[in-house]
Amino acid sequence: MTGSGRDERAGEVREFLSIRRARLTPQQAGLPVFGGNRRVTGLRREEVALLAGMSIDYYIRLERGNLSGASDAVLDSLSHALQLDDAERAYLYDLARAVTASERRRPVATGRIRPVVLRMLDAMTDLPAYIRNGRFDILAANSLGRALYAPVYDSPLFAQRGPVNTARFLFLDPGSADFWAEREKAANDSVAFLRAETGRSPQDKVLTDLIGELCTRSDEFARRWAGHAVKFQHSGVKRLHHPLLGDLALPYEALDPPADPGLRITVYSPVPGSPERRALDLLAGWTGSTALER
Repeated sequence: MTGSGRDERAGEVREFLSIRRARLTPQQAGLPVFGGNRRVTGLRREEVALLAGMSIDYYIRLERGNLSGASDAVLDSLSHALQLDDAERAYLYDLARAVTASERRRPVATGRIRPVVLRMLDAMTDLPAYIRNGRFDILAANSLGRALYAPVYDSPLFAQRGPVNTARFLFLDPGSADFWAEREKAANDSVAFLRAETGRSPQDKVLTDLIGELCTRSDEFARRWAGHAVKFQHSGVKRLHHPLLGDLALPYEALDPPADPGLRITVYSPVPGSPERRALDLLAGWTGSTALER
């Protein structure tokens, strides 16, 4: 890792740990509070060190961004002290691995999708499905998936460049406010997922360029990015507003194929007999049955 890369990683560690320390009060951590004149609302550094079972000097070293040589036991203790959730804990581990030059890097997704996966996607004739990478590039979609995401595919952003990217659409196309019924949640989730991806793929230059572009062109993105939120989510309900079908609340599952690291298959599966199921049946009648790559 270059000197500038190490400095950047150290800055990310410093901001991540200080933000997590500031959000946790002594009461939440189970610590006694003596007196009412605290300079900080969150935990002090010495309180985190106490909770993590380490010296204050060592914790200060960690919070300054030096995770080199930190063992799994140290990272576990720190995660427990700061009450990190699974996504935050994984991100901390990724940051620690990134400063170790000998660590094997996670391969960057090539964008090539195996024919068997495309056939599987095409076989889902009644369920919208698409494949994306960690940068939110949609690399392939079946007919119903493409029809569901028609506002994204039709965005002027992608008329001269590709691939279709839902993060760019969300933050750079004003029309995205009409497509995502819960736009605030979609924006928060997208930034948190991208932050987690930077931890997993620190040497993905295309990802770094995307983050730089969004920070430069969208104050909304830059403000959220500064919060260092990270998140995992493999299932839930996505609320969309389709120009032809209206409001839809679609349950989804996100699957990470083991043979294709860095890729994710998202499938929407509405409840049988629901308004969403009827709406998708209507949409399916207007589409063919082909898994399309961008």
